[in-house]
Amino acid sequence: MDWHKYITSNPKVLDGKPTVKGTRLSVEFILGLMANGWTEAALLENYERLRAVHIRAIYGFMSENIAAGRYPQPLGGLK
Repeated sequence: MDWHKYITSNPKVLDGKPTVKGTRLSVEFILGLMANGWTEAALLENYERLRAVHIRAIYGFMSENIAAGRYPQPLGGLK
């Protein structure tokens, strides 16, 4: 999955947070909804510009960034 086709960042949109291209939906927002129990079907039903490929791109984006060590550290109160 080449997430670069679907995820972008622009300092003029949502303070530069990564967003789904062509929307003002941030990766953070979508992941937050999913963490609160939203299903892919619910997301697609409620956000008409969002597609399944965008959700897969979010997973790819997060996977690549975690693998590269780009996340807040320490996690879980570890020192």
